[in-house]
Amino acid sequence: MMRAAAVAPLEHVPIFPSDPERFRALLGDRYVEVEAAISTARRALAGRAVWHINSTATGGGVAEMLQSLLAYARGAGADMRWVVIEGDAEFFAITKRIHNHLHDSPGDGGELGEAERAAYERTLAANAAELSSLVREGDIVYLHDPQTAGLTEAMQDRGALVVWRCHVGVDRPGPIARRCWDFLRGWVRSADAIVFSRREFAWTGLDPERIWIVPPSIDAFSPKNQDMDPDSVDAILAAAGIAQDGGTVPAFVRLDGSPGRVNRMARVEQVARIPREVPLVAQVSRWDRLKDPIGVLRGFADHCPVPDAHLVIAGPQVEKVSDDPEGAEVLAEVRVERESLPAEARARTHLASLPMEDVEENAAIVNAIQRRASVVVQKSIAEGFGLTVAEAMWKARPVVASRVGGIRDQIVDGESGVLLDDPSDLVGFGVAVTGLLRDPDRAHRIGEAARQRVGERFLGWRHLLQYVALLSDLLARKGRG
Repeated sequence: MMRAAAVAPLEHVPIFPSDPERFRALLGDRYVEVEAAISTARRALAGRAVWHINSTATGGGVAEMLQSLLAYARGAGADMRWVVIEGDAEFFAITKRIHNHLHDSPGDGGELGEAERAAYERTLAANAAELSSLVREGDIVYLHDPQTAGLTEAMQDRGALVVWRCHVGVDRPGPIARRCWDFLRGWVRSADAIVFSRREFAWTGLDPERIWIVPPSIDAFSPKNQDMDPDSVDAILAAAGIAQDGGTVPAFVRLDGSPGRVNRMARVEQVARIPREVPLVAQVSRWDRLKDPIGVLRGFADHCPVPDAHLVIAGPQVEKVSDDPEGAEVLAEVRVERESLPAEARARTHLASLPMEDVEENAAIVNAIQRRASVVVQKSIAEGFGLTVAEAMWKARPVVASRVGGIRDQIVDGESGVLLDDPSDLVGFGVAVTGLLRDPDRAHRIGEAARQRVGERFLGWRHLLQYVALLSDLLARKGRG
């Protein structure tokens, strides 16, 4: 029996419905598939609530994906709920360690033993007690990532069907990853369905009949990915304090269709703002060692001999991401590394911590950064999927990224992007980026091919179809359809 710890109440995240009809113009005749899925979902989910439970409402790809996916599902008539669990510093230190271990990385070097198991269970017991007063028999509960795995049994005791969704993994698991599987498997194996982003991420010791493979997706209409004219790009970057003044109104369109405007400034460490018209290389991600921001900084400064090119590494303001306690440490490390650069190189590098008070404003700033970039990079050491890659590709930007995890599924090397076989090869990284900066025609061709590939494989309508198929199959197998 888990002993509950004292934690703050659950956070209920508002979901504003988005009409799936907006996909009609994008899909043409294929929209009939979306209509059929909506009809199926309405029949299968009638009278049921579908709960999505994770550890943060902001600051990561899972939260961003849920914002859009749940909005469309609610717009289609499904009763979607989104709840964020609460935990203390010890809990999130343990779950960050789990996150790193699932990537076969030692992280902080700590253990996952009985003491960690007890602390993990105490926190989730408190969350489970509150959730049990909300979830009803016949509901469907989606548990996202390791932070929530320990809720499986409690939700099934309420008579709910449970889907555990793992968004992280590693291509070739080593002993660290496999020990982490052992730590989590007892909670995960009883889930009614288990979803991974890639076949290679699926663990041993799980029932293969319960495993689904569902790659993530992006929302083409969200503030992060919506079309944005050059004037708005310039105005948003100027309003955020990242680039020199330009444009007129820093405007974007919110998820509900209302007008939005960027008012908050980023915290930017720079000698001066990015000049207009210069080539720009950009990486946008959490402040995480697995994203290798120091490698990006050194690879650009030491091996990208394009004298007028600038680099921006952007991430969230670290104090706003409650489930990532290492973010502040990583940002501090990158800051020290940047300060060690020669003055000329330091003047061409920018570290931007983006405001998080308004997640749609944050998304619009990311959109503008990627659209302003000549080349977008994602030099991850390990990666679950890497939604920032699909986001940049949708904007027809050439991407240089590591050949790891789900990035390999997105980019066809040399056609829709450039893949690096060795993420630690800073010379190769610099050569790849330099080649695209010095050959705009090739960069343009790759960018156009990238947009087409994302349009065919990684937009939200495809994810919506798979989501409905999974839930319908689950209900049918359990005799609850």
